[in-house]
Amino acid sequence: MAKINKNADIAPSRHEKKTFGQYILLLILLIVTILMAAPIYLTIVAAFTDETYIVQNGFKFFPGKWSLNGMHAVLRYGKQLGTSYGVTIFVTLVGTALGLLIMSMFAYSISRKDFRMSKFLSVFLLIPMLFNGGQLSGYIVFTNYYHLKDSLLLLIFPLCVSTMNVIILRTYIVNSIPDELMEAAKIDGAGEYRTFFQITLPLLKPSLAAVGFMMATAYWNDWQNALLYIDSNSKKPLQLLLVKIQKSIAFLLSNSNVPASARAALGGTIPQYSATMATVLVVIGPIMIAYPFFQKYFIKGLTVGSVKG
Repeated sequence: MAKINKNADIAPSRHEKKTFGQYILLLILLIVTILMAAPIYLTIVAAFTDETYIVQNGFKFFPGKWSLNGMHAVLRYGKQLGTSYGVTIFVTLVGTALGLLIMSMFAYSISRKDFRMSKFLSVFLLIPMLFNGGQLSGYIVFTNYYHLKDSLLLLIFPLCVSTMNVIILRTYIVNSIPDELMEAAKIDGAGEYRTFFQITLPLLKPSLAAVGFMMATAYWNDWQNALLYIDSNSKKPLQLLLVKIQKSIAFLLSNSNVPASARAALGGTIPQYSATMATVLVVIGPIMIAYPFFQKYFIKGLTVGSVKG
């Protein structure tokens, strides 16, 4: 009996030690979360802080004076802002959907062991990852040979396919979708297209969600392609418009001959810092709202897709 009681006394101490470790880990994660959330909170606060207060006191988590001048400097573009939002949403949705379809079909092809060209296509896929023709050659091809200057297609095609995303999808298929399902479908008379669309594609949802979120973020934040190829205001995406807003504010600050009417339209003071934070807020707002809905698929897709190459 004494031996049993002795072992019974040891068990609670182990349990207490484990609980203490969990509290330490929770505390560390809480500190990291606060450190990661602090810049986002500061961005939101600074977007609604008075410009004069920022110049005099710097950025504060709890400012003494609030103002909407920075947000007004962004929102005064009104109709163009709505048009640019529409262009960005269209390009993001179409580009992400098209890219996921192409890359998932490519990944399915190179994951099939009985496909003769799988090795060749795998090497072909890696070539753009190692060698690049450069921005100038791409510009010449798209504008002089494809004649796609000032076309929304040039906001979609350059980011449509990524080598790393194809590798993630291919690895997910190999590790998470049993070959027996493919063989069973083949025995039942299903062709490759039917096997892909009815069996493989539904089981790819976690990985598609993870890759799709990364693609959507890349499309949403892309401004360089728009700067190179887009001239029309009706096709100007959100990111390029915000760059234009920043340049306009910089021009007003550097030009001493700015009319008083222009300064009055901006609230008397040109809101350099608060307007910058307002533009950041306008950009990251939709992505911050969408991320929680994709988080579980994002983690699962990347975790399972990176176990084995």
